[in-house]
Amino acid sequence: MPRDDHAGARIAEARKLGGYTQRGFADAIGFSYSLLHQVEGGHKTASPDFIAACARALHIDVTALTGQPYMTELQQDRLAELIRPIRESLDLYDLGADPDLTPRSAGELISGADLLCQRVRAAKLTAAAKPLPHLIAELTTAVHCHPTTDLWRALASTYRSAHDIAVKLGFYDLSTIALDRMDWAAQRASDPLLAAVRQYMRGLVYFREGEHTIGLRLVAAGHLVLGQADESIESLAVAGQLHLGATVIAARARDAGLVDTHLAEARRIAKRTGDASAVHWLSFGPANVAVHEVSALGELRQYGQAVEKARKVKMPNTWATSRRAHFYIDRARSEMEIGRCEAALKSLVRAREAAPQQTRYHPGARETIQGLVHQQRKTPDTLGYMAAWVGL
Repeated sequence: MPRDDHAGARIAEARKLGGYTQRGFADAIGFSYSLLHQVEGGHKTASPDFIAACARALHIDVTALTGQPYMTELQQDRLAELIRPIRESLDLYDLGADPDLTPRSAGELISGADLLCQRVRAAKLTAAAKPLPHLIAELTTAVHCHPTTDLWRALASTYRSAHDIAVKLGFYDLSTIALDRMDWAAQRASDPLLAAVRQYMRGLVYFREGEHTIGLRLVAAGHLVLGQADESIESLAVAGQLHLGATVIAARARDAGLVDTHLAEARRIAKRTGDASAVHWLSFGPANVAVHEVSALGELRQYGQAVEKARKVKMPNTWATSRRAHFYIDRARSEMEIGRCEAALKSLVRAREAAPQQTRYHPGARETIQGLVHQQRKTPDTLGYMAAWVGL
């Protein structure tokens, strides 16, 4: 490795502080001693499920092992300075209307919330983060002065955008606060679809932490909430996305049978909805089902099958840039694992071209780049540039 600032080195340090030997820790996390030894020594990348298992055994956050947020790079991109106003806007939700603020019209505020979601899906994080705090303040004042369902929905959507930005930049503590605020607004909007989307996103929080059982319970809770809504293309799309969330959670839990069950349900729903990517910005549809199957196969460590499935994926031209980049990052990991280093590098380059900020701060992209550096006898110029670009 270029230096000792990688997940394996952090795992070794945290393991020693926790009083574990390597063999004892391997038993605690359910992985082989050989793999742990290779990861800590920088000879093999730490997969997301491996990191989550280590964090769970050590009772620490995953971010302590991934090194997030990556402050040096955030400061270089001038993104770090955007976080404090967002944090403040999430904290001041209960103060009511701001007497010194005159919000725009309801129509303009609702359009502003939609534009923010659009920017996040386009992976334009700076453009989304800058206006976010002021929009939250405007919407908060508006809903207290003239409460309507549409304004509460817009506020819930804006909190959801805050969550997405925080996750993409590695501020997971902030992302959970944003989800709490989203629930607060969704309840006042009396919108079961928003409430179900929030449960889906909570499930992914526990997925990242390796708490599979809790994640699946949250997805099931989302389905229960969704039962309060009349059936429509929108409700079907949210139901399908809940099944896709359960698919990747079950895959990380190594439950192939449950993966097949949820994937089949999502595929069935996608046949009814077609491309419903505009519904709550979830990108649901046949293409998203195919992309989640690739992710699930990677989580199940069936890397060869994941690569073969990835080759057949056809993403719509209208698909969200952020989702497209995430697919290329997942694909690169599987390609690296089966020794197709050149293909993996090409996938990472495509992810960077589509969504540079998102790729730079994605822990999976960084781990894959580190793995490629280790596997190459001579680092190609493109790979060397990518490694420097993400701060390795």
